[in-house]
Amino acid sequence: MQFVESRFPRSHLITLAVLAFVTLVIVPLIYSNGAIANHDLQRYGKYLCWAVLATSLNLLWGYTGLLCLGQCVFFGLGGYAFGMYLMLHVGVDPVYKTSLPDFMDFLGYTELPPHWKPFENLGFAMAAVIWVPGVMALIFGFLAFRSRITGVYFAIMTQALTFVAWILFLRNEFTFGGNNGFTGFKKILGANLYSQPATSTNGKELLFFVLSALLLIATISLMISLTRTRFGKVQRAIRDSENRVRFSGYCTENFKLFIFTLAAIMAGLAGALWLPQATGINGDVAFRPIESLWVVVWVAVGGRGTIWGPVIGAILINALKSWAQREYENTWILILGGIFLVVVLFLPGGIASLGKKLPKWFRICRDWIEAFMATRKKKVDPKEGGEGTS
Repeated sequence: MQFVESRFPRSHLITLAVLAFVTLVIVPLIYSNGAIANHDLQRYGKYLCWAVLATSLNLLWGYTGLLCLGQCVFFGLGGYAFGMYLMLHVGVDPVYKTSLPDFMDFLGYTELPPHWKPFENLGFAMAAVIWVPGVMALIFGFLAFRSRITGVYFAIMTQALTFVAWILFLRNEFTFGGNNGFTGFKKILGANLYSQPATSTNGKELLFFVLSALLLIATISLMISLTRTRFGKVQRAIRDSENRVRFSGYCTENFKLFIFTLAAIMAGLAGALWLPQATGINGDVAFRPIESLWVVVWVAVGGRGTIWGPVIGAILINALKSWAQREYENTWILILGGIFLVVVLFLPGGIASLGKKLPKWFRICRDWIEAFMATRKKKVDPKEGGEGTS
């Protein structure tokens, strides 16, 4: 048996090629002509980062059966790791006359804490984007899976992890900005991070959008490749019946630990690219428990256990949320809740299952119409002895 199936699905390959063409050719061309504003491009880039976050949860929940209610913890850790580098390159504060982050000046710090100093280097910060959420997931997963905690108990533990991170990062003495968090970014590698003026097309908005799209393409490609290996088959078998896999001689704990750590790294990378496009981060944005629940909604609405479902769900729900908050400020949550209920009740497989269900619904509607027309014809046809006879 081959370790990897030989043929890459053509439909996925075409979709990835189209996404790459739009990202690398169409969007830059439109942006250079001024047809897309900088703030709109930043918003689209955030959608792509959230799609990567949803894909990381889908790898856990949809393909391994591990419902994680704390995926935003790793997303936030990646954002904070990159944010530390950006905060150290804001420049000299005009009020306090120091190059320390402003919240440290406010708290009375006179020098940079030791754990901040390595983050002055971009290479170390980018490495931290990977190893900080990865190590956190490795430690947490090792303790959880070694104790064979599964199902709803695992979900509760991950939500408890979210609460701990939320409370911890809101504390000022934790040296990560407290309630205010990180904001006011200006430069990266000595270059302006944002266009000046805001209508200019010479900033880094396009760069971060392209990087976000390339990360999404890489993430989807990795998922497709992984699910077509023996490892991916064992992964889905764990989802369907972990005890049977364990009795077959596999150490399921090692499989789950690897997937949990990989999903955390994916979420951390998404958080790092999301941060400069969001222009700031704090404990409420990164670690509030409801944020991780939103990711579950994205995956459920899009279709868990599918390749493109979570991507569709993340982009669609966030775009709809952005519109509803503007148009229906007081009732937008009811609109999204209603959509979620409709999908759960009538599309348990998510939006991604529409391709299979629409032909079936079309055939049912066609049969009903044909039956109705046949009944009407029977009533009005004199030869059939119906109501039309005298």
